[in-house]
Amino acid sequence: MKHSFNIEVRTYELDSYNHVNNAVYLQYFEYARMKFLEKIGFDYQALINDGYLLYVTKATISYKHSAFLFDTLTIEVESKKLGAVSGTIVEVACNQHGTICAETEIGWACVSKETGRPTKLPEKYIVEGLKPQN
Repeated sequence: MKHSFNIEVRTYELDSYNHVNNAVYLQYFEYARMKFLEKIGFDYQALINDGYLLYVTKATISYKHSAFLFDTLTIEVESKKLGAVSGTIVEVACNQHGTICAETEIGWACVSKETGRPTKLPEKYIVEGLKPQN
């Protein structure tokens, strides 16, 4: 189940070439992932209160096309893989013309706050939108 979120490029996100700095895409993708979790009913604050965290374990980004000041980027987010302890989320950022600017695969793992070790994601947090659709 894909979900889309819009972000407008701001002046302070540009680099010396006058396009979005590569590192800024990590922030865009982080924002979209958190909005995705909220939209699918994943209660991230409750997870933390219950003694768990979701850590990013891997981020692979492919840069395809520059984004510029005032471009509106639409970021589509979907779950690609879900295991007992970890999963993968895929995100694609397109400009207002539908051109892909960047795409990423984010690996994540559930971690116990108490031990700092990977642990099984509690069943109550395995919401429908976290399960891959294919």
